[in-house]
Amino acid sequence: MIHKFKFENSNIVMDIHSGSIHILDDIAYEIVDDLPILSKHAIIEKYKEIFSEKEIEEAIEELTELKDHEMLYTKDSYEQFVPAFLEREPVVKALCLHVAHDCNLACKYCFAGEGEYHGERGMMSLEVGKKAVDFIIENSKHRNNIEIDFFGGEPLMNFEVVKGVVEYARLREKETGKHFRFTMTTNGVLLNDEIIEYLNENMYNVVLSLDGRPEVNDLMRPTPNGKGSYEIILPKFKKLVEKRKGKQYYVRGTYTHHNLDFAEDVKHITEAGFKEVSIEPVVAPTSMHYALQEADVERICSEYEVLAKHMLNLARSGESFNFFHFMINLEDGPCVHKRLAGCGAGTEYLAVTPNGDLYPCHQFVGLPEFKMGHVADGVTALDLRAKFEKCNVYSKDACKKCWAKLHCSGGCAANSYNFHGDIHAVYDIGCDLQKKRLECAIGMRAEQLI
Repeated sequence: MIHKFKFENSNIVMDIHSGSIHILDDIAYEIVDDLPILSKHAIIEKYKEIFSEKEIEEAIEELTELKDHEMLYTKDSYEQFVPAFLEREPVVKALCLHVAHDCNLACKYCFAGEGEYHGERGMMSLEVGKKAVDFIIENSKHRNNIEIDFFGGEPLMNFEVVKGVVEYARLREKETGKHFRFTMTTNGVLLNDEIIEYLNENMYNVVLSLDGRPEVNDLMRPTPNGKGSYEIILPKFKKLVEKRKGKQYYVRGTYTHHNLDFAEDVKHITEAGFKEVSIEPVVAPTSMHYALQEADVERICSEYEVLAKHMLNLARSGESFNFFHFMINLEDGPCVHKRLAGCGAGTEYLAVTPNGDLYPCHQFVGLPEFKMGHVADGVTALDLRAKFEKCNVYSKDACKKCWAKLHCSGGCAANSYNFHGDIHAVYDIGCDLQKKRLECAIGMRAEQLI
């Protein structure tokens, strides 16, 4: 299987199953689809009015050499790993710890309902937090490196429990030989000098929620009294990043139907001094005024190109920033496991509610049919876990023949469920955008090489 596309001055061909990416001249790019199905003579006859016979023969020779070296038209070697993949022992690598089901903002697109999810507001106790630490230590099995992401609602509304969990985990590290990495996602409202110092000392990564330009951010991320949050949080984010002194962070925003020109929001964020940025598409029922519609997809794809070309121009002038969706490892890439199943929701990755209930990820929290157990008892819904274990690119009909399958790993299970009622389905808009982002990321690399 191959996929070909053009980006600026580059003719790009991807060999899906080997991972090889080729920048071809116009002749090879034109005939590459025909080489597996037509004879040399037939190809020459087909294109002789466009290219000379000698040029066609040289292109065929070059493409044939790539094929012989298993860099083009490579057979699928990944499906053979599925049986062993399904028989693997469940190992929990990361927890999303919902220390607060409450929030001090009133974001309109919040899937958590201003922090409430599908239940009542609540705060995690330190006792539950400690049981979550014990749970992941026990269920991480042979794995030494494990992660906890403090999430909400707004996790800083329960800051004392965050500190208590970190302290307890550090004690358990010494007893067990495990190593914890902590992250936090915050809206920034409660940041002050004390909290900034603590986060910069103890959090491996900090995710800062900001949607971009003031008018864009404040439309969707108001305070409970309806006022904007931009002016409150921006100075605090700047101070936190300045004091992190190079440690990991990123500014994470959401674009909606109301700001399809989201490249301007990325530019705004970077011009404010932030160099690690992620702007994600909102995922919401199409009935919501801010939801992305099928009719928006073409415009959004064009906007990703605008952003990619802006980043290229910056790079050519010696400037740069990282945009999460354009970061791609073409040399090594994810392991087979990640290529097949992605984030590992429901198996390697679980969410923990304030009362200790376990769910496949934060987007399933509060849906009774997806409760998997409790931190005190472990995963008890074994059939549900098995269902998530079987969720991979070869369990989804739409993914099997998709050129992007080994890069997107089948997409988000929660989005598939929310739009189609089945974690083995796909979210169509999400697929279209993922493929465009992948083309942009590869196209940028190609242009930098030439």
